[in-house]
Parts: sequence; C-alpha cells; structure tokens
Amino acid sequence: MNSELESYSFIEPEEARRESMDPLEPEPFAIPPLKPEPVSDGLPTPTPPNTMAETGITESTVEQLMLKQLYFRGEAMGRDLSNALGFKYSVIESMIDNMKRNHLIVAKRSMGMGNMSTVFVLSEAGRKLAQQYLEINTYAGAAPVNLDEYCELVKLQKLSPGWLSKEVLDEAYRHMVVSGEILSQIGPAVNSGKSFLIYGQPGNGKTYLAEALFNINTTPIYIPYAIECQGQIIQVYDPLYHEPLDGPAEDLSVLATAVSETMAYDKRYFRSKRPFITTGGELTLQHLDLSFNPASKIYDAPFQIKANNGIYLIDDFGRQKVTPSEVLNRWIVPMERKIDYLNFQQGGKITVPFECFLVFSTNLNPEQLGDEAFLRRIQYKMFLRSPGEAEFAEIFEQFCTKVNIPYQSNLIGKFLTKYYRNGKKRMRRCHPRDVITHAVDHIKFEKRPWELNEDVLDHAFASCFTTVSHFED
Repeated sequence: MNSELESYSFIEPEEARRESMDPLEPEPFAIPPLKPEPVSDGLPTPTPPNTMAETGITESTVEQLMLKQLYFRGEAMGRDLSNALGFKYSVIESMIDNMKRNHLIVAKRSMGMGNMSTVFVLSEAGRKLAQQYLEINTYAGAAPVNLDEYCELVKLQKLSPGWLSKEVLDEAYRHMVVSGEILSQIGPAVNSGKSFLIYGQPGNGKTYLAEALFNINTTPIYIPYAIECQGQIIQVYDPLYHEPLDGPAEDLSVLATAVSETMAYDKRYFRSKRPFITTGGELTLQHLDLSFNPASKIYDAPFQIKANNGIYLIDDFGRQKVTPSEVLNRWIVPMERKIDYLNFQQGGKITVPFECFLVFSTNLNPEQLGDEAFLRRIQYKMFLRSPGEAEFAEIFEQFCTKVNIPYQSNLIGKFLTKYYRNGKKRMRRCHPRDVITHAVDHIKFEKRPWELNEDVLDHAFASCFTTVSHFED
C-alpha cells in the first residue's frame, strides 16, 4: 500500500493487536500509523483523502459505486458523483477520464468547466456493467471506509477516564425527581463505561432513568455510513438511531468548488451525537451479529456496532426470546476485552471494537436472571426503590406544573392517605403521571372546570388500576 496513505490505524503496539485477534482470523492488511488532526472540540476528525490511495479502498469499489449511482440517477455531473461518494472531486477525476476512455460513460452536456461540470450518462456497455455490479450488491451510497480505519477511529473517540462530573449529571436529570443517592450510584457506572444493571419493581422509572443518560452533554463523534471488509459492505448508518448534526451541504456553484475543495472532515462519515440505542423483548442473538439482506446483498451492522462510542440499553432484560444467560454469554468476551467477533454469511470473521456502554433494565428479581457468576459479569448494579411520600408528592406537583393544572393545597395529602396509607397500595413513580393524565382526560370530556379535586382524582384512580374485588363481584 502507498506509504502516504493517511487514514486511521491501530495505535496499540503490533504485538498487542495480534494478541487481541482471533487466532483463526487472517491478519488484516496493515495501515501505516497516522496522527489524526484535532478539531475545535478536542476530538480527532477523519481527514478527507486527497488521493485514491488515501481512501483505503480499491478503485474497483469506487468504480462500482459510480456506475451504480449513474444507473439509479440516470445522469449526474462529475461533481455530483464525488459529493455522493463523500470525496473531493480531485480524488475521482482520473477515474472519470478512464471511464470515458473505456466508453463506460458518455458526456451529455457540459457547462464548459471540464468533467467536474459535465453531465454524464451510462453508455450501453456501462449500463450492462452496472447491472453486473448490482448483482453483487445494490449499495450505492457514500463510499465505505476501511475496517481498520473504523476500528482506530472508535478507539480515538472513547471518552477519557473521569470525563463525567456531578454537575453534568445533575443537569441531565434536572427534568426528573431523582434523589442524590440515585445519582451517586449512576455516576460512577456511567463514568467507568462498564456494564450496568438497573432492577426494581415495574413503574418506578427504570427505563426513563436510563433514557435520561442521552441528555448528558458529551462531545459529538464521527460515524461512517458504511464499512468495507473482505469485499463486503456493512451498513452502519441507521436513521432510526443516528441523527447527523450537520445539515445537507450547502449548494455551491461549480466555479466555487473548482477553486477550492476544502472539506471540514471526510464526508464518508457523518457527525453525530453519541448514539443511544434501545432494544426490548424483540432482541434475539441474530440481532447481535451481521445481518445479511438477500435482496440488497449487503450486511446491516448489529446494534452494538451502531451504538459504539454511545449507550446500548437492553430494556425488559430477561423477557427476550432468548435467555439472559445466552445474551450475556454472547458478550462475555466483548465486555472484558472490548473487542467483538462478527461473522459473514460465507464463513469469514472480522474483529471489531466493542466500545458501547451496556445498560440492562429489568423488573425481574436478579436471581431469576442467573447465578452469582453470571451476575458478576455485569459490573455495576442498582436497585431502584419505590418512592417515599415526599418524592411521590414532588413528582405529583411537578407533573401538575407540566400540564398547567391547578389543585387545592391539601389535595396530595388526602390522595396519599386515601389510596396509599389506608388503601395499602404500593407507590410507584409512574402513578402521579398516569392518574393526572386520566384526570385531565376526564375533565376535558365532561367539560369540567380546569382544576384537580378529590372527585376527579377518585374517578381517575378507578380508571387507572384494576381491583380484584370488582372482578370477583
């Protein structure tokens, strides 16, 4: 490979890298070391390649993408093709010349500024070749990045030890009623980036508590649209979980782009907030490996790859289609060594980084999940207790303020006495929200005065909860 190749490579010593690899896996093609350029927020940024050699992928891969893009678009300017690939135009300029000489593309019209402003269409030979490429796979998006480059970037984007402060965590949870004791348990777990189990009774806000971690103010990261390895395309970008921070590139005149091809970063990546991915009872072991789409003939990255440098919440842990032990056994090596092994359909194996913060949430007794050795694999545990009366009242008041509904000063005390002290009902953090929501619906339907009172709360409480004695009657 060209010694001038500038891309992300492994920063660990070569011996350590070999030790971390599966002994049955072939040695990956080495990439020379690179000192990535820092950006204003202190994070490394993927440097835009200036030559085809610096892209880390083959000309054949890029040619396939250009022909497929022209096949789907019908026509495109040279500059449009480079933008679609995420490259500067100069990177593909010689390739376009070669494709013209080989009669794969023909010029339809030009603005008089060379191939950059020329509108190209496929020739008959180019169309046939594009169809052959589409039989291999139908991917026609941004050019993929080399697997080694991706691995290095994930490592460089890890949050440094001690990155989370109490003030930052308090800010993330300021919209919630959370005790200092709870935050003191959450903070060290998040700061360490190790696995975390939240357990307790249903309705106490375990999922809500975990989802609030998304509010933590962190530096953005760069995520590739796709990865190339062993001739296969792995799509990483998922619009369900990833939201690019940068809007669509501004339309620039061909004249302006001809003068300057400056890029803030390699556009095969998108800048994003650190991802937060949630899966529940639908999770299977197949979701944790490469998923081959027989129609498009490309692979979809598993959830843990899409969540790299972010958070992966496994909600309702223990209620999946697979047993908790099967899920955790799948991740024993990744959680300890921070690397994962994924399999291609044809039998190949790749090594990828495992740098997501795993959060498990369950309303089952931990003893139902597995034995002591099993639970030891999850580093941090927190039992989320039911709220006390003061916390319950604060949640009640906060939700009333949120929906802007007035209430009598002694209403909360009467409500607690009637249904929780005397009624012996267990308090849950979701009860104030549920009861008040029902009360609001009742007020709107009967066109009552916009105010909470005992009568409205009694009606709302009865519609929220089941009563065994009613069923027996």
